[in-house]
Amino acid sequence: MVNIRELDPSASPLAFYGAELRRFREAAGLTQQQLGDIVYCSGSLVGQIETAKKLPTRDFTQCVDAALGTDGALLRILKLVLQSQLPSWFRPYADMEARASYIYTFQAQLVQGLLQTEAYARSVLGVMQHDKLEELVAARMERQLILERSKPPLLWVILSEAVLYQTIGGPGVMRNQLAHLLSFRDREWARVQVLPFAAGAHAGLMGSFNILRFGDDPDIVYDEGYEPRMTANPEELRSRSLRYAHLQAAALSVEDSAELIARVMEERYGEQT
Repeated sequence: MVNIRELDPSASPLAFYGAELRRFREAAGLTQQQLGDIVYCSGSLVGQIETAKKLPTRDFTQCVDAALGTDGALLRILKLVLQSQLPSWFRPYADMEARASYIYTFQAQLVQGLLQTEAYARSVLGVMQHDKLEELVAARMERQLILERSKPPLLWVILSEAVLYQTIGGPGVMRNQLAHLLSFRDREWARVQVLPFAAGAHAGLMGSFNILRFGDDPDIVYDEGYEPRMTANPEELRSRSLRYAHLQAAALSVEDSAELIARVMEERYGEQT
């Protein structure tokens, strides 16, 4: 059945996307079913997206932009749609992360979000969130697009060795996740180090944190945890920068870290495909 429910385009980014999709479709003289046939989906799906009942995917948006000749208009709106799916408290950090020139992160329990595979992210986000899980996963994958820029930020990641052994989503998911980490070995703008158990007491015992650096704006520290917080306080930045320097010194080299990741991938998750 054709869905003709009217929307207020100003109600949300998702409603704006739906209204624009309908406007472009009608200007092209196509029904929902005809557009669906062109982009290989059902007319019902087109109707659900036009009425903000379903979140559009990046693949759908790219196909529709091409089919309707919109010069990427819907893809630009999609970015706003996916940002709106992030928790309100996380959006300021995501905005700063997208503008950062340097990203330094220490992770005590999980792979950093920018380096998570989709399956790993779904397992992490699905622990306590079920109603909007697919929307949250899509938003996390969208954040990772900053790594595909022609000039991506310098990304330096230090992972506790515990991250490699904490089985998230099952052995198969973990094997693919560790393989994904290894895929960054040849990227000159990305460095992954592992802080080994042998390091004992270390400067990251207080928990995971990120440092963002910019060309002109003040640096920012983002503390993760049950009550995440972001600050540009100079003393806090100095303290965290010192902690990070100690963590870099205590961690395995990039080469030895890659060897450890590969060894854990084969020994612990090796029989998975």
